[in-house]
Amino acid sequence: MNVIPDSPWSAAGLDATGGRVLEHLVGTRSADTATVAEAAGISPGEAEKALRRLADALLVIRLDGRPARWAASPPRSSLAALLARRRAQLTEAEVALERLQEKYEATSGPRAAHLMEVLEHEEEVSARYTQLLKQSSVEVLHLAKPPYLTGSQVFAGELGVAAGVRLRSVYETDGFTDAVSLETALRGTAEGGELRLASRLPVKLVVFDRTAALLPVRGERPESGSLVVHSPALVEALAALFENVWAGAMPVSLESRDDWPVPGGTNDPGGAAGSDAPEVDERTREILRLMATGLKDDSIARVLKVSRRTVQKHVTDAGNALGAKTRFQIALGAAGRGWLGPDHKAGG
Repeated sequence: MNVIPDSPWSAAGLDATGGRVLEHLVGTRSADTATVAEAAGISPGEAEKALRRLADALLVIRLDGRPARWAASPPRSSLAALLARRRAQLTEAEVALERLQEKYEATSGPRAAHLMEVLEHEEEVSARYTQLLKQSSVEVLHLAKPPYLTGSQVFAGELGVAAGVRLRSVYETDGFTDAVSLETALRGTAEGGELRLASRLPVKLVVFDRTAALLPVRGERPESGSLVVHSPALVEALAALFENVWAGAMPVSLESRDDWPVPGGTNDPGGAAGSDAPEVDERTREILRLMATGLKDDSIARVLKVSRRTVQKHVTDAGNALGAKTRFQIALGAAGRGWLGPDHKAGG
């Protein structure tokens, strides 16, 4: 019988229509096809097909007469028998599963099959990544660094996480300059993901629900293949590695900055003469934070959706406020003033 997954009767092997028909019949002594169709909200033809399927499953019986009438079998005994048959089928499926696993291990090697998978081709990596991502229900942890695979861009994070899954990503600043990584990060934060930047990452990595991890065989050559790790101890160690990197990375927000104060403008809280104006505004501080992670002006401009000239102007303003001339001196001075902290508020 066709099974509709979202039907409450699907576990018993019934579709939604059959379930409605059965529910009607157990509440009446008998009914003809037309009455069943009206009660279930279906056509007489659909009702006839549903009734015959239920009769084949021994859940209803056809009574003689014109027109023919239908009656439900005692649910406890008839459904119990049906569920027993379903359990027997599941047992057969489990036996078949073990047989398939034995074949798989004979090809892949028993240790690799249980603790680790070796994916040799880019298409395999992309397909397995997508599958693991769709299966995730709690969290996905992601370390992204170049070089990226061409085409699928697996480690750049082809997103597809389910609602409610927490996505945390750390990008290496040297690789956060191309359109693919920036677009991926924008999609991730738009879906509620959290993003941080780090000057150097130890490895490319994706951890799914702390039950599986995906990483390249050779970090400098992602096209050489990838590993899917299932070993609980190894996955936990890789998750701990991510948490350590995450703790030391710089938080970044890719939301629109249109509402940030413009120095000297009408929305600048320190723009009025005679007020206690902050030394630099919040936009300048965010630019300095990104600059401190190693991002170049072009990359900062793309991240914050401003022009390169705007970035350079804010860096110059910071230098003037600090009395610093080089970017290194500006970064040191900004750190000393506390401008690089993610929770720093206007007012110095």
